[in-house]
Amino acid sequence: LIQQQVNLLIIDPFPPGPHDPQGVHKAIGDEFSDEPFELPPDKPLTLAAYQVEPIKTSYVEPIAVGDRLPDMPLFLYDEHYINVPLEETYQATRNVLPAELRQLLEPPAQS
Repeated sequence: LIQQQVNLLIIDPFPPGPHDPQGVHKAIGDEFSDEPFELPPDKPLTLAAYQVEPIKTSYVEPIAVGDRLPDMPLFLYDEHYINVPLEETYQATRNVLPAELRQLLEPPAQS
């Protein structure tokens, strides 16, 4: 999509795997920058916004399970974007789930 000049907002809640040992941003980000990128060991998950014009730019937020999700830009065209309220959206959705489903999102109780 990036090669077709499509702006992206990637929310990657999964840890790096065998096909992306440095995470999805490293795989995508190499098209945007020659600067090295390494995930911090304590924040193995990635949020990344990619702007294709006027110049290719990436905005990356490494996160960990339990972190509050930041607002992230979603570029519409050129320098025009909207902020996507990720935490607010997650919490609003979580709050309307039936209790049985909401429990699946909760950490296990400590003994």
